[in-house]
Amino acid sequence: MAKTEKLRGKEGFDKFYENLFAGRWADLKKSFFSEVCYAQWTCENKKPYFLDTGSVLAALNLPLKGAKNILDLCAAPGGKTLILASLMDEDAILTSNDRSPNRKQRLVKVCDESLPPSVRERVTVSCSDGAKWCTRQTECFDRILLDAPCSSERHVALDSKYLDEWTPSRIKSLSMEQWALLSSAYRMLVPGGYLLYSTCALSPAENDEVVSRLFKKFDDVNAVFEQMTELPALLQETADKISGFTGGMLPAQLPGAEKTKYGFHVLPDKQNGAGPLYFALIQKKL
Repeated sequence: MAKTEKLRGKEGFDKFYENLFAGRWADLKKSFFSEVCYAQWTCENKKPYFLDTGSVLAALNLPLKGAKNILDLCAAPGGKTLILASLMDEDAILTSNDRSPNRKQRLVKVCDESLPPSVRERVTVSCSDGAKWCTRQTECFDRILLDAPCSSERHVALDSKYLDEWTPSRIKSLSMEQWALLSSAYRMLVPGGYLLYSTCALSPAENDEVVSRLFKKFDDVNAVFEQMTELPALLQETADKISGFTGGMLPAQLPGAEKTKYGFHVLPDKQNGAGPLYFALIQKKL
């Protein structure tokens, strides 16, 4: 740790991630400067919303069939909320939350502009600190999506200001914040419920290593993807629906993902510009 703490700025950024990705880092970093692979999500002719196809893939891996009470814990700007709201059962409700008042207002605008009234009326937008929510409620949601704040290295690499300020301590502080959010979300999950944890980070410290802490803290954790070697095909009912929201895009046109210990990682050097996007599906055992 002492050595990594001395890393700083553009040179430190490159050395740190070269250590993680070895000879692949040059191509991976180069892919950050390529065009992002976007999907257009449109619900009943409302205003289209554009988001990374890796984000679409992640959101589609939260099982929604049969869910009644769904939470998008760190939801702004709102792309994944639109996906969940569009695909949830007609008797389900969705709480879309962000801790920032300004980001909450953006979230409200996205929901108002891009969801039809019949869906919008079942989406509640809230402004709360997700890490503290579990002190007020526990075991109250049967599905939770946690797209946690993260290092977002693609954006750092493209912004000289953030690149000049980069140090490994950013990863450490973010991983602590991610754990606070994930452990809170897990406490709010009902037994038998599903939680999808995702980030747009590269480092395992913000991805698998955060998920691994659940096993040390709780004894009823099931990491759904842990024993899989390939990403499972989407459920047929989900696959049948998505082309209607994406202008004809089929599940086969979504990016692939590389296996990690607990989840999958979409990386732009291998997926035509999609990602980075890590996601892991967790189930709380009955």
